Amino acid sequence: VQLQASGGGLVQAGESLRLSCAASGRTFGGYDMGWFRQAPGKEREFVSAISWSGGSTDYADSVKGRFTISRDNTKNTVYLQMNTLKPEDTATYYCAARLGWGTRHSYEYNYWGQGTQVTVSS
Repeated sequence: VQLQASGGGLVQAGESLRLSCAASGRTFGGYDMGWFRQAPGKEREFVSAISWSGGSTDYADSVKGRFTISRDNTKNTVYLQMNTLKPEDTATYYCAARLGWGTRHSYEYNYWGQGTQVTVSS
């Protein structure tokens, strides 16, 4: 699976962005998808995940209620709608894919996109 993330940018606090992750290669619909982020000098952290069917989702406490993950298997794309952005959301955001549900550990994801930068100014 090849993944390409897009949609990042520079916004002010309180504004919104929608990230997209387009997949190609193997059957996208069979993969659970995750979003992670990494700020300078910090470890990569889990943001959100969605099961292959879209029936299950998971969110980090720091984004719960503000971010929404979704997917369109007909378009081989997963989305991360980010609302009420805060300066602490500033990071490079990565999408990732794996077979199997139920982990927040980045090392358990097999495929990664190249990252898209999100910068939130105060």
